[in-house]
Amino acid sequence: MGGVCSATIRPLMPSITINGVRSDFRPGETILQVANRLKDQGNATEIPQYCYHDGLSVAASCRICLVEVWAPNPKTSALEPMMGGKLLPSCQQTCSDGMVVYADSPKAVANQKAVMEYLLINHPLDCPVCDQAGECFLQDYSYIYGRGVSRFEEEKVKNPKKDLGPHVYLYSDRCIMCTRCVRFTREVAGTSELMVQGRGNREEIDIFPGVAIANELSANVVDLCPVGALLDKDFLFAQRVWFLKSTPSIDGITASGDNIWIEHNEGKIYRFKPRTNMAVNTWWITDEVRYGWKFVHSPERLKTPMRRQFGTLVETDYTRAYEVAIAGVQKAVSAGQRSMMVVSPMLSCEEAYLLGTLARAMDPRAILAVGPVPVNGQDKTFKNNVTPPGPTMTLNPLADERKPFVMYAEKCPNSRGVKRALQSLGGDVVDFAEALKRLGHGTGASDVGAVILTGNYPSQWATNELTTSLGGKFTVLFDTLQSRLAEDVDVLIPGATWMEKAGTFENARNQIQAFEAAIPVIDGARCEGQSAVEMLRIVQAGGKAENIPAGESMPMFNSANVRRMMAEKSGLTVFVAGVSYPAVEAQQKPDMEMVEL
Repeated sequence: MGGVCSATIRPLMPSITINGVRSDFRPGETILQVANRLKDQGNATEIPQYCYHDGLSVAASCRICLVEVWAPNPKTSALEPMMGGKLLPSCQQTCSDGMVVYADSPKAVANQKAVMEYLLINHPLDCPVCDQAGECFLQDYSYIYGRGVSRFEEEKVKNPKKDLGPHVYLYSDRCIMCTRCVRFTREVAGTSELMVQGRGNREEIDIFPGVAIANELSANVVDLCPVGALLDKDFLFAQRVWFLKSTPSIDGITASGDNIWIEHNEGKIYRFKPRTNMAVNTWWITDEVRYGWKFVHSPERLKTPMRRQFGTLVETDYTRAYEVAIAGVQKAVSAGQRSMMVVSPMLSCEEAYLLGTLARAMDPRAILAVGPVPVNGQDKTFKNNVTPPGPTMTLNPLADERKPFVMYAEKCPNSRGVKRALQSLGGDVVDFAEALKRLGHGTGASDVGAVILTGNYPSQWATNELTTSLGGKFTVLFDTLQSRLAEDVDVLIPGATWMEKAGTFENARNQIQAFEAAIPVIDGARCEGQSAVEMLRIVQAGGKAENIPAGESMPMFNSANVRRMMAEKSGLTVFVAGVSYPAVEAQQKPDMEMVEL
């Protein structure tokens, strides 16, 4: 049959030209959205913007994004200036086919300089002491579009510093009234604590009397603020941002799997910031996730392996701790009892797989259990669309594509991934409630003689039911924080938080996401994956490290290699083909323009 294959026919897309760069667009997209996409691709110059944000309604109030727009005349198809040559806000003006936009024309540039001069009239010259210095749009645009000197000689308007809530300070002097924060509390958080009060040069952001900004997403307004007006109390004067290194990671506290940036310096974490992922957390993170990392630097961190000797826990080295743990489990198995491996849902999928493999190597009948899954309250879904379009607003076309932002009641990152990894090993795999029954809780009858527990929770997690059920059983514990359980076990092995190692988590939406280590493991501790591979090697050597051939080093834990092993040996191909990795741009832009002589 003749004819053209339908697969080769591509519909013509409408296009727009911005600063000489042509681009296709989707109906409903604004000029600024297309320009931002081109900039991200490295194909166009930036259109300056303050009040616009993809996740919020369009206010078009800052006026720095005004551009010169030409469009075809419907009758003659000749290009003509729109609105008689009047500058139009690119954040609000939707694209039309054949439109030509100039953000770098003399008229547009003159407006950008005028807006910058206006914004800086009452702005204090306190960049050296401002926490936003180094990541401030006002600084960047002042360098590009501003003047070297100010023509304003009158007295500046002074506004007070305000305490808006548990996490947020407002330095009103620095505010440029972009209203991003106000729109966020109304359109996303749905709590509407912030408002605009006053008029003219006395206009300022404030909270309603007696209503602090204390919602679950409150600190996102700090990220939204393009200047140094809204500041995080927790990060205030803590570190200069240009000293910080950013590592892409995943929320390791809740089941949401929020994408985050871990910002750190010299092995110390200073803050978390949201990392955009439209399929998971869009642009936001909860305050719970943002401030939930403090335990990594807790003075209660475990740093030394311990073993019980004559009824007392004494310090030991890792090799001796491993050997005692293996001997205790094998003794129980030799006596006709079973062992149990309880794998915490705070651990990565790779660690769960290795720990399960270790348990079965020591005892083919070992019971594999998923550790306790903390739940607090109920899931809460926040708004995922902007204000409906009206005479002065446009709807973001990305709104229908993003997933709703959900704060999950489940307070662990990987219960589904741990279960998936353990079930791939076959045999007896149970939940924590069933594990307690197998340990004899409620009946006192149990055939389990040895238990290996893993914790890694950010707070105390061992219940009375667990501690009483362990009585008389040989117990090994991998954990990160000191606890009453750690004082009663036979072998204690320090672990590492997810910020100190690499792996994958499976969130509540069954998305498997990879993360990398941000900081080194605290001195004296090891990640559970490393302990598992070393113990497995000792088991293969008959339970004694001295049986390992001289010159052979201990294997190293590598999460990528473990994922390949999971796919090859257990059929978990999803850990090769279905893992989401962070998309991080490697291109670095220098602060100064380099000119070849």
